[in-house]
Amino acid sequence: MRAIVTFGYVGLIPRAPGTFGTLAALPVGYALHVLGGFPLLVIATLAVFVLGYWATVRAIADDPTADPGWIVVDEVVGLWIALFPLSFGLWHAGAAPMLFPWPGWVGAFVMFRLFDILKPWPVSRVDAMHGAAGVMLDDVAAGVMAALVVALAAFIAHGMMGA
Repeated sequence: MRAIVTFGYVGLIPRAPGTFGTLAALPVGYALHVLGGFPLLVIATLAVFVLGYWATVRAIADDPTADPGWIVVDEVVGLWIALFPLSFGLWHAGAAPMLFPWPGWVGAFVMFRLFDILKPWPVSRVDAMHGAAGVMLDDVAAGVMAALVVALAAFIAHGMMGA
């Protein structure tokens, strides 16, 4: 269980465990995209969410209001959601699986971390929930917001490039 919530113990890094958890999720998200495109990334995200929720319930059983920094499985799920527009666009376009341009994944990483740290509404609203739902879902909300920014940036960049 501890290996799950810490994403292979990355969450036990003493400083900035959320950032390190997000960094560790990036190459795994890329590998999922390479191996199975957008569909595999979505399936893995759902599976890790369910597994992470289960493990988080157990990890915080003594204090269900806690959201310890060493639980980083939520960052993994959030980042992978932030990568959805990039993965979907490349997969839909039939691009080579190894292609994963840096503006997309860097934007996903930066925007996800920004929304996860600053917790603007609706992330802050979800963060106020207690228990495993609050731990997991605030990062889902941050991931969705980051994905929207990434999709908008791609639309603007590719729209201008195509004009």
